Amino acid sequence: MSVPATDARIAHAAGVRRLVESYRAVPQGAPVRLAKRTSNLFRTRASTAAAGLDTSGLTGVISVDPAGRAAHVAGMCTYEDLVAATLPHGLVPLVVPQLKTITLGGAVTGLGIESTSFRSGLPHESVLEMDILTGAGEVVTASPGENADLYRAFPNSYGTLGYAVRLRIELETAKPFVALAHVRFHAIADLIAAMDRIVTTHRLDDLPVDYLDGVVFSADECYLCVGTQTAAPGPVSDYTGRQIYYRSIQHDQVVKEDRLTIHDYLWRWDTDWFWCSAAFGAQHPLVRRLWPRRYLRSATYGRLMRLERRFDIGDRLERLHGRPARERVIQDIEVPIERCAEFVEWFLGNVPIAPIWLCPLRLRDGESWPLYPLRPRETYVNVGFWSTVPIGATDGETNRLIERRVSDLDGHKSLYSDAYYARDDFDKLYGGADYRSVKTRYDPAARLLGLYEKAVQRR
Repeated sequence: MSVPATDARIAHAAGVRRLVESYRAVPQGAPVRLAKRTSNLFRTRASTAAAGLDTSGLTGVISVDPAGRAAHVAGMCTYEDLVAATLPHGLVPLVVPQLKTITLGGAVTGLGIESTSFRSGLPHESVLEMDILTGAGEVVTASPGENADLYRAFPNSYGTLGYAVRLRIELETAKPFVALAHVRFHAIADLIAAMDRIVTTHRLDDLPVDYLDGVVFSADECYLCVGTQTAAPGPVSDYTGRQIYYRSIQHDQVVKEDRLTIHDYLWRWDTDWFWCSAAFGAQHPLVRRLWPRRYLRSATYGRLMRLERRFDIGDRLERLHGRPARERVIQDIEVPIERCAEFVEWFLGNVPIAPIWLCPLRLRDGESWPLYPLRPRETYVNVGFWSTVPIGATDGETNRLIERRVSDLDGHKSLYSDAYYARDDFDKLYGGADYRSVKTRYDPAARLLGLYEKAVQRR
């Protein structure tokens, strides 16, 4: 049953009060964290017995404004719940990250990306304003015109400047279906050149392009996945059960066509966590038939992964078979599009992980965001790779190798997973001076961890 907007606002206000009270109850010097059932962070962290802040009243959609194409959303609301509230109005967020359990606050204080990012940028760019619980224990409103320094420094701060408790975001119209064209390429450079043309023109030949990403299976087998919104009725595919989306992309033709509902398109990667569900046997035909459909989702695999890490199951099995332990390489990086083919070819030659995901992006506005300083009006490509490799002679050997290569190519790495940068290098890459200025103003007693301590030192 839907909740009237006035009731939702009252419930949200009560939730904010509980959050602030729980924050102020944390003793000075004690660690502060959110109480969350799920997380899309993959960095190793020192264990803590700290009680989490009460976010129980910050999980819903406060209101949707169909005429103004905007929504007020609580900071811990998931994109799954937000899309469920907006799609009946024919509206969706400008960028919907791939996994259902990603929250609005998480996508903004971290970095989200998806196949609309070549035209709509990153999720924080469609935030009109937000209320943030700062390290000083105060809730302040941040927007381009109010507390603008916090507004611009918040993206990529990962909760070290505060927590978003309310966000007002832009929405866009969405037609009921997405027509897909999976275009095959036999060389990485050819795929990147085609991607660059589409980003510039928003067209594939005469076809308008609303969505754009790609998958690399090997150096001579890669695909652009081009999507166009349509209201034309017709049959659609279903990749929420036995059929697996990423496998449907592969073909021997020049172009393979497909259709999905807009709902299923937005969540096409969630059912199998891109392709990572294979690690849990979920893609085996027999297991697939027995696995309940409601548990074919990223939240399930995330819980299984946390259990595996808790009990060190993977490394125990490797030792049982006389093999070395494995290093997790779970990363998303961005490089300028003119360096992307160079990076991907290097990666395929040096890191034994495939498939990998490609997603182009351009910032929407004319300013860089200081903690993740991509250049405006330039195209970057996000390269995502999520697996393990045999452990090397030093801690994080493969991850360190990737970090150096990304920096050599004038790129950046997202901080949701393990990072190994020296502090000086980290400050240069992630806006150290700007960060310290904002941190001092909004968290003067340093109640919250610093970004380097959280992202690299894993406290």
